[in-house]
Amino acid sequence: MVLIDEYKQRLSDITPKVKELHSVLNIEAAKEEIEQLHLKAAEPGFWDDAEKSQKILQRTKSLENNVEDDKRLNRALEDIATLIEMYNEEPDEAIIEDVKNELEALEKKVDALTLKTLLKGEYDGSNAILSFHAGAGGTEAQDWTEMLLRMYIRWGEAHGYKVSVLDTLDGGDAGIKSASMIIEGENAYGYLKSESGIHRLVRISPFDASGSRHTSFSAVEVMPEIEEDMSVDIRPEDIKMDVFRSSGAGGQHINKTSSAVRLTHIPTGIVTSCQTQRSQAQNRDYAMKMLVAKLVEIKEREHLSKIEDIKGVQKEIAWGSQIRSYVFMPYTLVKDHRTGFENGNVHAVMDGDLDGFINAYLKALANGEIDK
Repeated sequence: MVLIDEYKQRLSDITPKVKELHSVLNIEAAKEEIEQLHLKAAEPGFWDDAEKSQKILQRTKSLENNVEDDKRLNRALEDIATLIEMYNEEPDEAIIEDVKNELEALEKKVDALTLKTLLKGEYDGSNAILSFHAGAGGTEAQDWTEMLLRMYIRWGEAHGYKVSVLDTLDGGDAGIKSASMIIEGENAYGYLKSESGIHRLVRISPFDASGSRHTSFSAVEVMPEIEEDMSVDIRPEDIKMDVFRSSGAGGQHINKTSSAVRLTHIPTGIVTSCQTQRSQAQNRDYAMKMLVAKLVEIKEREHLSKIEDIKGVQKEIAWGSQIRSYVFMPYTLVKDHRTGFENGNVHAVMDGDLDGFINAYLKALANGEIDK
């Protein structure tokens, strides 16, 4: 009976949280808005303006997801309460196990949805563009950069996002010097904005025959994909475009034509490139999206009034400025230096288990414990 009493208490504790989420997500108002949006979608000429119609559909889907999440939580509350009643009438260890599993799943859903309500920034709902740059450490740093790229690919895929690598610049002996990728889906930027900064690796080097311990660094930039921003006026004459032959995988067409694009914003010196799309036009579009995102991110972070004030200065990718350390030897530990959150299972982290770090950052941010 001790276990069932504990589960009853946990159910009692989580019930008000579910009701609070119903209120915070404004579910009743969301249902009304969904009806209005459906009426708009049924109007003649709805598809004439593709951009406007797409935004309406995205808004509808977001609201419908919230309503469905609310239904699932309340259904789970009822199911667990029913299982507890069944156990009280006829005690059975199998029922206890079901209660435990259902309760743990409900608690995880509540935590995830509570976290989602913290994403209130202007661009939090946007797709995320990530750029990677190897820092101090030579071949070690380039290998580390490739490991980080893989880590975020795994995280994105595990969360059902569409993940596309846009550009990579291979290292000399191993790894990559730089790369960029886009993770597409609701709130991708809101979750991944916590990952922007310098990541430090400590391990026994696989490239050193003496087996000595090495420290290397890699910088990760995370920016929202911005379709249009009136505060950023990029003049055509300020853009230098270079085309070249793609060096990575992608099939005959990609490798035999000069479809890869590199854009340089002359006033700031910021460079973006894309080489993984089939056509030069597609590569240019993605490179331009990255450029706009970088300019907006820098402009807002440095509280500048116009992009002409951007100096293009970047933090040194080296010791003393890291946001997170990944230690493989002499012990295993991943520690975020901003929040203090730790995970001793470094291999799980490298396979994309980043939610603990992301959650800790968003909670600290909401509580005013850290700056953006």
